[in-house]
Amino acid sequence: MKRGSTHFLRFTIFLFGIITLLVCIFGLPNIYKGGSLEFPAASYAIFAIVIILYMTAIPFFIALWQTLKLLHYIDENTAFSYPSVKALRNIKRCAMSMTFLYLMCVPFLFPIAEIDDAPGLVPIGAALSCIPLVIAVFAAVLERLLQNAIDIKSENDLTV
Repeated sequence: MKRGSTHFLRFTIFLFGIITLLVCIFGLPNIYKGGSLEFPAASYAIFAIVIILYMTAIPFFIALWQTLKLLHYIDENTAFSYPSVKALRNIKRCAMSMTFLYLMCVPFLFPIAEIDDAPGLVPIGAALSCIPLVIAVFAAVLERLLQNAIDIKSENDLTV
């Protein structure tokens, strides 16, 4: 793999990290402030949602770090190694924890949907929580494929 593509991926990962950090610093407090003014009866639910969203930032940044490590292994031509499998396993675990945290937000959408008379808010929130689940499944498939390739490689090295 050419280094240009891994540099582009690194740039994209740093961009995602900066955007997420800016959303955590500026966006989430404004969401709480505006949501509490708009729906004062559901301010506890908005506060819980914002806290859970802050909590999802932790596994997100861990997953970004693991992705950077994986790109480093690719640059070193050691992509077919156990540290790469471990990085994919960590990405999978982070995505699963993000899915769990997002699903924890869904019950807090009920009071907001009831006040705003928006029945589609809860299904949309549940659907958005499936995005990290897709990433976790993809990372699990890649982890399994990489583990099988490493096992085949080690068997071939022993037979020679």
